[in-house]
Amino acid sequence: MSVEAAANAGDYGSTASGSSFYAAMRILPRAQREAMFQIYSFCRQVDDIADSNGPRPERLAALQQWRDDIDALYQGNPPARLKDTAASVKTFGLKREDFLAIVDGMEMDVPQDIRAPDLATLDLYCDRVASAVGRLSVRVFGLPEEDGVQLAYHLGRALQLTNILRDIDEDAGLGRLYLPREWLWHAGITNNDPARVVADRALPKVCAPLAERAKMHFQKADEIMKRNSRRAVRAPRIMGKYYRAILDLLIARGFAAPRAPVRVSKAAKIGILLRYAII
Repeated sequence: MSVEAAANAGDYGSTASGSSFYAAMRILPRAQREAMFQIYSFCRQVDDIADSNGPRPERLAALQQWRDDIDALYQGNPPARLKDTAASVKTFGLKREDFLAIVDGMEMDVPQDIRAPDLATLDLYCDRVASAVGRLSVRVFGLPEEDGVQLAYHLGRALQLTNILRDIDEDAGLGRLYLPREWLWHAGITNNDPARVVADRALPKVCAPLAERAKMHFQKADEIMKRNSRRAVRAPRIMGKYYRAILDLLIARGFAAPRAPVRVSKAAKIGILLRYAII
């Protein structure tokens, strides 16, 4: 339900077979599974462009080519790399604007690295790189329109905020800082140098409310999934429970330096699959 959760992202940086995304999608019927892996492939490719070390003008041009290819897809003339996606677009009613929003989200890091965005910009970023992926996904899963859009809104933001909290040090190493400017200032952190921010003793004062916001979005997503068919929400529920487990580990660890990486144990992952993959 997010570029980070499907390709990284959050597991886009890992192999598909090792990711929570893969585990959640492999339980789907064939047509849905293929559509989701097409979305996965698209997200991974645009994410790789944004995260590459290539010259920024070249990355911007590569992202623009993806926009042109998406336009061609919806005009009935898909390029080779989107030919397989054409059938899924028709079968599941996937929307052009959601694909384009993902590209726009990836582009937000390209002209210059994101550093301490204001809350509105952070929310826009989360909507583009996470909730837009969710809007494509819920159509594949077969959720009703209104609940599907709301699930994408809340679960996408929950996953992306969890990623931000998990990857604070990794992002700082890349010169990026996704923590909101207003909350940094409130904590008395007035610079936006990622290396200095992540070493600041006041950092937990910024991370704690962000974790609470993520928890709120997880709760809202759970409420939506509870009132829908278990079959329709199997995959998003697995991803949501996996990422909620990551968030709980982060909160238990705390956000003061040094921050040891957190990982959901293999036993916990299997427990989530056994509980939610079986109808």
